[in-house]
Amino acid sequence: MLSVLSNRTFRRLFTAQLVALVGTGLATVALGLLAWQLAGDDAGLVLGTALAIKMVAYVTLAPVAAAVAERLPRRAFLVALDLVRAGVVLFMPFVTEVWQIYVLIFCLQAASAGFTPAFQATIPDVLPDEKDYTNALSLMRLTEDLEQLVSPMLAAALLTLVSFPALFGGTVLGFAASALLVATVTLPARAVGGPQAFWTSITKGARIYLATPRLRGLMVMEMSVAAAGAMVYVNTVVLVQAKLGLGAPQVALAFAAFGAGSMLAAFLLPRMLERMADRPVMVSGAALMVAGVAITALVGDLAMLLVLWAIVGFGFSLTQTPIGRILNRSARAEDRPAVFAAQFALSHAAWLVTYPLAGWAGSAFGLPAAAVILAAVGAISLIAVMILWPSQDPAEIMHVHDDLPRDHPHLQDPAASGHRHPYLIDDLHRRWPKAA
Repeated sequence: MLSVLSNRTFRRLFTAQLVALVGTGLATVALGLLAWQLAGDDAGLVLGTALAIKMVAYVTLAPVAAAVAERLPRRAFLVALDLVRAGVVLFMPFVTEVWQIYVLIFCLQAASAGFTPAFQATIPDVLPDEKDYTNALSLMRLTEDLEQLVSPMLAAALLTLVSFPALFGGTVLGFAASALLVATVTLPARAVGGPQAFWTSITKGARIYLATPRLRGLMVMEMSVAAAGAMVYVNTVVLVQAKLGLGAPQVALAFAAFGAGSMLAAFLLPRMLERMADRPVMVSGAALMVAGVAITALVGDLAMLLVLWAIVGFGFSLTQTPIGRILNRSARAEDRPAVFAAQFALSHAAWLVTYPLAGWAGSAFGLPAAAVILAAVGAISLIAVMILWPSQDPAEIMHVHDDLPRDHPHLQDPAASGHRHPYLIDDLHRRWPKAA
């Protein structure tokens, strides 16, 4: 897995992601403390609203940002958005009203909605070999899990020396360092397609997504993942403190179990994906998540919860890490940023549904019922995945072009009744061919 760090460009991009993640983790802790300072007992409502604003920004702005990115130099676009994020966080320590948090969160996440998909779409160009790319995906997944463990501990250590507004300074430094690292690399030239209207560019990723069976399956799988993940992120604190009667250290331990399961899967995935196709790995991961959440309805002690959360975390990594491979093989190089942006938007749309569902169901019907409801949503979504994403999913598909003249350059043999090549949705292939 670590062999990909020998690539200088990826090493610097990976380091940029690492420092930005640590900065984001510090901001998460500081934001919670800021909400408590401004709203007291209503801090949860403030953070919930901020989370909803974040998701709305992701869903609505990611495709627009991808369309803008097509018209700008790739490196300059990434550096500018990192600096925008640093500039927004710079204002956080001076917030005095709750509404100001909401405005700054929207601006911050609007920049992230542009940065994250563009950054993700750059990695396959830097590491064109699929084995290297798989190792990079696992390494980045592992880093995200480690950040969830390390950042709170780092924040706790810093808070023994400084007050919480200083944590926002760490976030600013993280984004600034990320911008500097990105600025020092030479990124591969972006593949350029033909000129398109701006609205066409905005909708391109979604059109490719909805026309490709494996991507339609992936979209529905995100609902299955979000249903299980929402149970973890929204209801862990209630499970531990209200149902089990334990305290904050045990809440942290439960989240650590989820992260440990995810990290274990990230370590194992490169070898697993050498032997298995992406679909069975991801379906198995989603099934583990759904089963773990369903059994949560029967949780009676902390040990059982830790085991279940580790299983759910393991499944989470199995479903999320291979996504880049699926997107990479489902779009032309010039369309890849739009498809990554569509994935970013559509996956967060699923979380926008399941986050409030988890909170509402737990409050209205109790935690066991919430677990059953979310598991049911996940199971129904998983069944839909099995239908939408065929188990036989070859890259090359025999197809015909009744809409093209026989002398069209795309046709390899004008006399043949059809031809075969890796099938991707584009201007010449607007619909998926029907199964023979």
